[in-house]
Amino acid sequence: TQESETTLENYGINQEQTRSYGKRCLMARRLVERGVRYIQIFIEYQIWDNHFDLDGGLRYACGKTDQPVAALLKDLKQRGLLDSTLLMWGGEFGRTPTTDVTANKPGRDHNHFGFTVWMAGGGVKGGITYGATDDYSVNVVEKPVHVHDLQATILHQLGINHEHLTYRHQGRDFRLTDVFGKVVKDVLA
Repeated sequence: TQESETTLENYGINQEQTRSYGKRCLMARRLVERGVRYIQIFIEYQIWDNHFDLDGGLRYACGKTDQPVAALLKDLKQRGLLDSTLLMWGGEFGRTPTTDVTANKPGRDHNHFGFTVWMAGGGVKGGITYGATDDYSVNVVEKPVHVHDLQATILHQLGINHEHLTYRHQGRDFRLTDVFGKVVKDVLA
């Protein structure tokens, strides 16, 4: 009730398709304004795991999220909060470039060799692409980033040295980035 009608429209709260995720993005902005250091936004239902009906599934998922995420980015920037707020969008795996042609509505399987993550604000360079897969989008062929490298980079931007989080258990070293993981300095502003 404390937000303007324009803000609610920007986040898509006045539309059925974007209402739920729009509210979550707006709540995230308000939490950032109040100093909350870590916020994770979930989408209701599992809508990105498109083993079947890839086209319909992606249209549905993107239709729910694109407008609210764009509003969140714009809103944080307008309020001077984007430079100190790191946004990361990603999942736990990529998708294979091939479909199951025997399915009535084909989808794609999991691909742990290549996946996409985007980051904005929080000291990362804007407008760049880092890394690439082969012509078939199967394997990484340029500037590979292991998930532990991504985690080390995020922790670095949060002011945490991932190597200082090492602890020993049963004769083995453990940490959030396993016992490796390097900060990807090329993506930092």
